[in-house]
Amino acid sequence: MNANLSQPHPAEWEETEHLLPPVERELPAGRHQFHKEHLMTRIHDDLRSADAAPTRPTRTTRPRSPFLRRAILLPAAACVLAGAVATGVHFLDTVDATDHGPGLATGPVLTTRIGSADPMGAPQLLDRISLAAAAVPGPSQVRENQFIYIGTKSAGTHVRTVKGKSTLVGDELHLRRTWNSPDGTEGWLIEPGTTGPEGITLAGPTETGQMPKAYLNAPTYNYLAALPTDPDVLLRKIYTETRGHGRTPDQEAFTTIGDLLRESYPPADLTVALYKTAAKIPGVVKVDDAVDAAGRHGVAVARLDETSGQRTEWIFDSNTLVLLGERTVQVEGSSGEQDLIKPGTVVFTQAVMTRAVVDRIKETPAQSG
Repeated sequence: MNANLSQPHPAEWEETEHLLPPVERELPAGRHQFHKEHLMTRIHDDLRSADAAPTRPTRTTRPRSPFLRRAILLPAAACVLAGAVATGVHFLDTVDATDHGPGLATGPVLTTRIGSADPMGAPQLLDRISLAAAAVPGPSQVRENQFIYIGTKSAGTHVRTVKGKSTLVGDELHLRRTWNSPDGTEGWLIEPGTTGPEGITLAGPTETGQMPKAYLNAPTYNYLAALPTDPDVLLRKIYTETRGHGRTPDQEAFTTIGDLLRESYPPADLTVALYKTAAKIPGVVKVDDAVDAAGRHGVAVARLDETSGQRTEWIFDSNTLVLLGERTVQVEGSSGEQDLIKPGTVVFTQAVMTRAVVDRIKETPAQSG
């Protein structure tokens, strides 16, 4: 499962790009996880004066959720990420959040021990993970009148600038619950700080008036069910459709696979294929210990973004190898405005609590997250 360096790299695939469906580009190219890059930081950056001093670049977001293509971006931005993680995470400081709405930026900043990386251990670990995933039944034959329910807990750290003064802040840990129909035409979101207690609809057209079209960074269940499960074909599709996004093709491919594993509920055969595909990406390593947003320790498959010095870690239960969640940790150098994000800072952390097929919007499984 080592990376096959004899295979063409993405840069060599331009001649066959027309064979694959083009990626939507109605939004700026770049990072598609709104959770990971803190929408509050984006709002702040957008409002900066044009002559502001340049800062170290951070990855821009490319929303992968239909929710972010609605005309309700400001409530979503108000949420950002959340803050306090249990076991294994230490608190740097608690910040004043009087310039934010209720419940925002009220959590402590997160730090953690940086786990040691083993470049040789990733292929074997991913092989074991794919075998474990093959033994777990995923959703199959989801009816069109059913919904994919996903409950996750998120936390994070970001730079906040108020009246020219930048500080590192954390946002409170929160539960995000989504319901989406298999074709993506119906959906619902409930998330503290983003929606009211009853939530908001994810249905309807984009801000440009068009119905959303599923693609890798904004998939529906039906879209996932139609993806190829041959690892080489799947990897080629991912590289081609994410060309120009992120800082490097390899990091963007790793990020895309991580999003599909956490923020959707793929069929079992696709889940297995995604793990086998990840093993072919150069730079993927095994990390001995990592902690998700729920405080659960596990072993991780990870990749370092050498530009930012941040490492994205997929966390798995050490015994069952079930996916627990993901986190991004600053492991080299500093990032963020004024280099406030130091090594050991948890930039983003998320725990997958529940994924299930339900019959109605707002219905949760008996053991929901």
